[in-house]
Amino acid sequence: MLVEVRVQSLALDRSTNTPVVILQELEGERVLPIWIGPSEASAIAMQLADMEFSRPLTHDLLCSLLSGLGGSVQKVIITKLESSCYYAELIVHRNGEVFSLDARPSDSIAVALRVEARIFAQEDLLEEATIEVAEDESAAELTFGSQEVEAEQQSMGPEELKEHLRRLNPEDFGRFTP
Repeated sequence: MLVEVRVQSLALDRSTNTPVVILQELEGERVLPIWIGPSEASAIAMQLADMEFSRPLTHDLLCSLLSGLGGSVQKVIITKLESSCYYAELIVHRNGEVFSLDARPSDSIAVALRVEARIFAQEDLLEEATIEVAEDESAAELTFGSQEVEAEQQSMGPEELKEHLRRLNPEDFGRFTP
């Protein structure tokens, strides 16, 4: 089953200085953090900030190319997680046909934001690889990425780690600015 999500925020994992795009389900509190590259994070951030450039950037070029060939991105689906790597598909319509293009989630999200396409994630990804926005104050005390937390996570069993991640706030990752 597919669940529609939106870009809730961009963050920075303090332990690795890696950008994280945080997707939140439209009708719920679950979030799905996906670690991405700095270039893709900048592309997403620039689009969220409505920045315009005199020349097309890579994701703008892709959108123009698809449009010029008579296609349109209908939606993006974050499909699976394998070996700590997320996969996505761009669903493109052209001349009455539907094409599914394998793509990285970060690129797919950057394109979807540019063409205002809907973004979906497989339900099982939100079930298995999600953190929930915490309401309690104890989560605010956590500093994700600190040596103490990393050591604690490495010594946790799968269920304990899952519960620990559920209690994290997206803000615990830090804010990303391009």
